[in-house]
Amino acid sequence: MHSIPIRTWLCDCVLLHIATPLEMCKWRSGTLRSEHDGNRGQIDHWLGIPGNMGDVQDLTGDGGVLKTIVKHAKGETVLPSDNLPLVDVHYEGVLAESGEVFDTTHEDNTIFSFEIGKGTVIKAWDVALRTMKVGEVAKITCKPEYAYGSAGSPPDIPPNATLIFEVELVACRPRKGSTIGSVSDEKARLEELKKQREIAAAHKEEEKKRREEAKAAAAARVQAKLEAKKGQGRGKGKGK
Repeated sequence: MHSIPIRTWLCDCVLLHIATPLEMCKWRSGTLRSEHDGNRGQIDHWLGIPGNMGDVQDLTGDGGVLKTIVKHAKGETVLPSDNLPLVDVHYEGVLAESGEVFDTTHEDNTIFSFEIGKGTVIKAWDVALRTMKVGEVAKITCKPEYAYGSAGSPPDIPPNATLIFEVELVACRPRKGSTIGSVSDEKARLEELKKQREIAAAHKEEEKKRREEAKAAAAARVQAKLEAKKGQGRGKGKGK
């Protein structure tokens, strides 16, 4: 029975673990995972095992980048790869210490695009986005060494800040050589996503309006009861 290599890249070192098909089955069932807890996030990703909703995955093995799936991707979806290195994301970033939002794409419903592995974003994003599928939403906790380090990013991010991002992977695309059809499909997908977000925002606004109307109606009823009681009190006083 042939052994097959499982490679995981951690802290700029290469860990090589040789596993037989039987060991692979044991890993998938969880039997072997306790021996490699520090590496299981990367190994699970390499094997194509999705994380469970709410489970914390240590993607770097040192606690530097933690991932928690908030919403799974639907169906058979793609991941970023060497052939699909350009990614489009929605995100919101907060300071772990204070919970203060320092950056978001949700206010103006914009999409942030970048190429994975080019160093144009913080290290944590390069690590985490590689493990995400299109349509997935995840919370990414980034220690300073995988974010902005001791320098921070003034004025919004102080030195040695741990950051928490909620990221949605909207799409991943090839760098170049796309066919007209694939570009058109991607544009149509983004337009549909935009429409869905606009509908959701309108629904949220409608719900808010209904709550305000219900609150005002309840206040009016309370005021009417108070006025009625006052009227009854004045009537009794006159009778005496």
